[in-house]
Amino acid sequence: MELNPIYQEIFERAKPYLRTRKNLIHTRISLRYAIQLLKIEGGDEEVVIPALLLHDVGWKIVPEELQLTAFGPTLTNPRLRRVHEMEGARIAREILETLHYPPEKVKKICRIIQGHDSRERSISLSDRIVKDSDKLWRFSRKGLSIETNRFHMSAAQWLNHLEGNIEKWFYLRASSRLATEELARRREEMRRVRK
Repeated sequence: MELNPIYQEIFERAKPYLRTRKNLIHTRISLRYAIQLLKIEGGDEEVVIPALLLHDVGWKIVPEELQLTAFGPTLTNPRLRRVHEMEGARIAREILETLHYPPEKVKKICRIIQGHDSRERSISLSDRIVKDSDKLWRFSRKGLSIETNRFHMSAAQWLNHLEGNIEKWFYLRASSRLATEELARRREEMRRVRK
């Protein structure tokens, strides 16, 4: 996927922070969904793409042995989830300011990152696209593989978990539709493997 040079530079600077929790893979897949949603819904690409590229850089601050306590179906430490959001916003601001990214965009990007997991209400269309793309990756083939391994669930259990959360997780109708389509693809792939 070819990115605009400024987005590519943001991603390059984010990479050292994304080398934990499979976040490089997660970010690339989530970015594809964000681009799809931008095409369907509109939204501010100059906010969405940097916010998506930088949304999980704060996980690098959370000790790896504690990360699984701070997200997913095994969440027991929501305080650490907030740490990754707040530290992520701080790191994102540093990266963006170093690149002389427009200050009004930096403010919006950092506000999205500060609540992309914990804030239940969305603050803008750009926020909805970032939040939804962040969750859509779980429905991808690679997301299924990583998450079932991470949470010690069978593919069938994970897909049932995903299906049970579509209504709860997504803000945009297009995101729910994409999730439902991806879920059907994963189930069809499982069916073919069993034959």
